[in-house]
Amino acid sequence: MLKIAIYGKGGIGKSTVTSNLSAAFARLGKRVIQIGCDPKADSTINLLGGKALKPVIEILKDGEEPTSASEISAEGFGGVLCIETGGPTPGLGCAGRGIIATFNLLDELGLFESYKPDVVLYDVLGDVVCGGFAAPIREGYAEHVLIVTSGEKMALYAANNICQAVRNFEDRGYASVRGIILNKRNVPNEDEKVKAFADEHDVEIVAVIPRSDDIALCEDKGMTCVEGAIDSDAASKFMKLAEQLISEAEK
Repeated sequence: MLKIAIYGKGGIGKSTVTSNLSAAFARLGKRVIQIGCDPKADSTINLLGGKALKPVIEILKDGEEPTSASEISAEGFGGVLCIETGGPTPGLGCAGRGIIATFNLLDELGLFESYKPDVVLYDVLGDVVCGGFAAPIREGYAEHVLIVTSGEKMALYAANNICQAVRNFEDRGYASVRGIILNKRNVPNEDEKVKAFADEHDVEIVAVIPRSDDIALCEDKGMTCVEGAIDSDAASKFMKLAEQLISEAEK
């Protein structure tokens, strides 16, 4: 099983990257689970035709006690199983609790044992430093971390913090940084800035996603570009990355 956590600064395009990667893995015939680990609970919306999925934290707050994965998930494009952890009302409570509560529930339901996914993707907010948001790498749910960044200063600042956080856990056998995904914003000297960052941290740039109207147009329709514009340059980048990651996992 390939288990990847995708981190990055808020608003950098993690959900776009994660959902397109999920769709790409699905196009390769893989059984995929995508878990949105963000209080906004919008990670999987473009796999579900633009429809929001009720987050696990809201299901639990309503007093429901799920007894099967079907009660907390929905099937999206290519059969991707979609789950959203959710979070508290803005300004109230700990946002990381949604992640922790969801992971505990998934363990109780035996989701991974019953569904037997080939790939699990976690879409995690990266500029909140708390134990809940570190759970995917700290508790062993993910084996690899992909960091999404642009060449913008604050995106690289967040990427640096994420690198440090992940490496704090590497000596315990937890997840390691697999690479950087450059989600381009077309800022001056963007490629050079991100390459310098990657060289400094000794990590690979595994994909460069172009700033693309195809992505935006597909998202307006509630789709990933891998679903709605498979012949686009952006979709080809996601497909190539998915193929590379699967090839590495199968060696």
